Amino acid sequence: MKKLFNDKDRIVEDMIDGFVSAFPRIVTRGANPRVVRRTEPKPRDSKVALLIGNGSGHEPIAMGYVGEGLLDANVVGDVFAAPSPDLILEGIEEVTGEAGAVLLISRHEGDVINGNAAAMMAEDDGLKVRPLLMYDDISSAPKEQEDERRGAAGTLFIYKVLGDAAEKGMALDDLVSLGEDVRARIRTLGAALSPGVSPITGELMFTLPDDEVYIGMGVHGEPGVSRRKVEPVSELVSFMVEELLNDRPIEPGTPTVVLVNGSGGTTMMELLTVYGEVARNLSERTIPAISPMIGSYSTTQEMGGFSISLFTPTPDMLAHWQAPHRSPYFAHIQDGDGAGNG
Repeated sequence: MKKLFNDKDRIVEDMIDGFVSAFPRIVTRGANPRVVRRTEPKPRDSKVALLIGNGSGHEPIAMGYVGEGLLDANVVGDVFAAPSPDLILEGIEEVTGEAGAVLLISRHEGDVINGNAAAMMAEDDGLKVRPLLMYDDISSAPKEQEDERRGAAGTLFIYKVLGDAAEKGMALDDLVSLGEDVRARIRTLGAALSPGVSPITGELMFTLPDDEVYIGMGVHGEPGVSRRKVEPVSELVSFMVEELLNDRPIEPGTPTVVLVNGSGGTTMMELLTVYGEVARNLSERTIPAISPMIGSYSTTQEMGGFSISLFTPTPDMLAHWQAPHRSPYFAHIQDGDGAGNG
């Protein structure tokens, strides 16, 4: 598989160079070049900072979501590797003032270990930092063990709801409580059709027969929970929606936000077809689908596949979800509108 890069040792740096050069009015580099932060943030002492550290290779998440009404900073690790605690601490120190900070942590082992360590180090330095663990992938642990699940594309709901709430002045403890409530209302299930290729090793991340689909494949190529034969997308989506609703039932009449996320190598034609089937399945259950987001937002290189996330917001959460923001790659979403890149 051919990849476009200059030097494997500078893949991440060259990517960040291009990113901050493209959007200088929104994002800039921090004192550490692996910290991407807002160019014009609100005063640190009056606004709770919202940031995350994560491995690169999944763009546009999370670097592309730095900006007004979303993240104050993203600490960028190596390809598919969590940034070190010291590096995350540098990001925390750069954006955190008297109001404190929420450190988002997508639940993967390295991210959890390094993120929690960084939050403890920040507390030792006198900063008010609260880590918020994010998880939503129903394939990675059974019901009643939700806190052991992996973070997947549904974590984007937390980015946006908390990002807008922080922008509007919500206090630290209230933001953490809100994040926990949003997290409890999200469920995600993914399907992989073809593997991505690691830009570092040049190797396929997994193998899969041409006539099979992997259900529950993780964003780093973690094994799925089952395989299905390739079938019409209507049958695949019906199965996935049923699994999501079995895990967390949604009462008829409950407004539900749908996120259809492409894994990196899936066309918009395919993703829109998937969304149409999700909406049809929900409609048959008299569940209104509202303010959807459709596109490739959390990717694994050129992996073929998609995930479906369902979110049942309160009216206040929905207002935060639909609120305007300013970031390079998060969708602009309004009531009744679909999602294009921002």
